[in-house]
Amino acid sequence: MGNRSLKYKRIILKVTGEVLAGVQKHGIDGPTLRGFAEEIKEVHELGCEIALVMGGGNILRGAQASEDGMDRASADYMGMLATVINSLALQDALEKIDVSTRVMSAIEMRQVAEPYIRRRAVRHIEKHRIVILAGGTGNPYFTTDTTASLRAMEIGAEVILKATKVQGVYDADPLKSNQAKLYREVNHMELLRKELKVMDATAVSLCMDNQLPIVVFNILEKGNIKRVICGERIGTLVTMESK
Repeated sequence: MGNRSLKYKRIILKVTGEVLAGVQKHGIDGPTLRGFAEEIKEVHELGCEIALVMGGGNILRGAQASEDGMDRASADYMGMLATVINSLALQDALEKIDVSTRVMSAIEMRQVAEPYIRRRAVRHIEKHRIVILAGGTGNPYFTTDTTASLRAMEIGAEVILKATKVQGVYDADPLKSNQAKLYREVNHMELLRKELKVMDATAVSLCMDNQLPIVVFNILEKGNIKRVICGERIGTLVTMESK
């Protein structure tokens, strides 16, 4: 099952919730979910150890709800619950194609998910199960990007793969500007200094302090997860190295 050609053996895959919405842009689109599960299975069968951190933006964004007048802590907890819904949907899609999967939630809800315990999560990964990490950090005011950085340190991941709907890190929003420049490589400090909004500052700082690389890439292009873990240079690589 192992494959020596893999560049990364253990990864955290951070997936924005909007990816699961497909063309409908809200909720969960069945064909999109199934296609995503198939891609994860393909990478998993190469021997890559995978933990996913799910976002919930296709259902509810805590920060947006807060801007609309809702109490921030309540809005964030609602957003965390949205990540659990997405995680259960992905678990169902994966297990229907015979991929052993565990959902672990930072917010305890034993009827639907295991509580997140670091050593148990690592043991699942060692047994070649896919672990889906739901519920954020379990605390308001922290994003799922920060969750991905924190969990990556805890489980000993070699990289964070930040799955987005654009090609990588740009100097401006590529959806709003045709002149936006794509960075092929950038260091953590430059990401913070230039306020390149691919991940929040807390998440990037945590990666920088622990010398953890980040690869930002387009999840909508079929096969990109496999290309990244096999070492193909796509998207943007965020490292400690200065260009």
